Amino acid sequence: MRPFWLDEALKAQPSEPSASLQNETRADVCIVGGGYTGLWTAIMLKERNPELDVVIIEADICGAGASGRNGGCALSWSAKYFTLERLFGREEAVRLVRASEQSLYAIGDFCRKYGVDAEYRLDGTLYTATNRAQQGSTDSVIAALERNGINSFVRCPLPELQRRAGSTRHIEGWFSPAAASVQPGKLVRGLRRVALELGVRLYEGTPMTGLEEGRPAVVTTAFGRVVADRVVLAINAWMARAFPQFERTVAIVSSDMVITEPRPDLLQRIGLTSGVTVLDSRIFVHYYRNTPDGRIMLGKGGNTFAFGGRILPVFDQPSPYQPLLRSTLEEFFPDFAEVGIAASWNGPSDRSVTGLPFFGRLGRSDNVFYGFGYSGSGVGPCHMGGQILSSLVLGLDNAWTRSPLVQGPLGYFPPEPIRYLGSLMVRNAIRRKERAEDHGRRPRRIDVHLAKFAAAAGKADKG
Repeated sequence: MRPFWLDEALKAQPSEPSASLQNETRADVCIVGGGYTGLWTAIMLKERNPELDVVIIEADICGAGASGRNGGCALSWSAKYFTLERLFGREEAVRLVRASEQSLYAIGDFCRKYGVDAEYRLDGTLYTATNRAQQGSTDSVIAALERNGINSFVRCPLPELQRRAGSTRHIEGWFSPAAASVQPGKLVRGLRRVALELGVRLYEGTPMTGLEEGRPAVVTTAFGRVVADRVVLAINAWMARAFPQFERTVAIVSSDMVITEPRPDLLQRIGLTSGVTVLDSRIFVHYYRNTPDGRIMLGKGGNTFAFGGRILPVFDQPSPYQPLLRSTLEEFFPDFAEVGIAASWNGPSDRSVTGLPFFGRLGRSDNVFYGFGYSGSGVGPCHMGGQILSSLVLGLDNAWTRSPLVQGPLGYFPPEPIRYLGSLMVRNAIRRKERAEDHGRRPRRIDVHLAKFAAAAGKADKG
């Protein structure tokens, strides 16, 4: 069973999977992983150097991972400004916020250039409060963005906020035009098509079984191997299991989604008629948007945590949190109370300690590169990841290869079972804290204290 977005994309644009690798092949660059990061990297390499021989191997089909099942909210790093400044300093933080916005526009330019129908809509985003405890939570970061000349947010008067968001649950909000929404499955399948048209060689149904570092490096598969001068590892949440040295760099956590049957008449009634993305101010946020055919997609992160970085079977099944999501959907949109749920799904998100992705070179080799840790917000930043990894592969000296983002992991979680038990403890404290706040009660001090462990890395799981 494919997640809703990927299933819809495959039906709209049928294509046979590429053949699996059955022998040895030689390449200039081998990319492991056919999601956003791997495909953007491949396309950028071929655009810069059409003669470069680039091979992608993908364990399933392109888009089967997070790229085909995320919420489709393409957001900038504006809300992460304080984390960026703390880690990298003001100058780099400002550059990265600007670059993250430029990537959002670049995705739209790409879709127009190559005729990719990804339902790209540059209609902005709303960051809101849905209870009194959340009010004012965005003020400080907006002020910092303003001081540094990179603020795109304006405060919305309450009537305008509720009209744009389509719900009276929102009691405060800021709007930025620098955000977009996409149909994730159609975007990743469009990237696949363009990569093939540019001459990238693709082998689907070809999981990596091993990597021999060296010059050249060798990527082994079940029935073949790729001998390559340079290798890019773009497998995101799967890195934690494939390479033990990264097991503590991310926590694998689900983001769960539901999508309604189409009711464009009800969207007209409630006023949710643009492609605006809407996020509240929880630690594990609620996020939602509509679709061009009149549906509402609503999701929430921070639900299922995996022990030891394992990719659990539940990640490929309908969301076990569908009843909770259905209830939340009805709270936001009472008019949709009788509208059926067309599908629910979830997927593994590679949550880093900082909430930011990180990139680098594997071990002592200087020809094997990696990037992951998008923390549930990868739709826009994966385009930045493609710029970083393609620049590293080509040996360029630019702002990306000089960025501290390429210095590898920026923190580690505790070892198991402390990480797993601690994650559940913090998650449950957040749930109790936010349930109390939703009902106008003061949360317990211990829950507030525990919630700070997650809040320190910023909001997660909305892309």
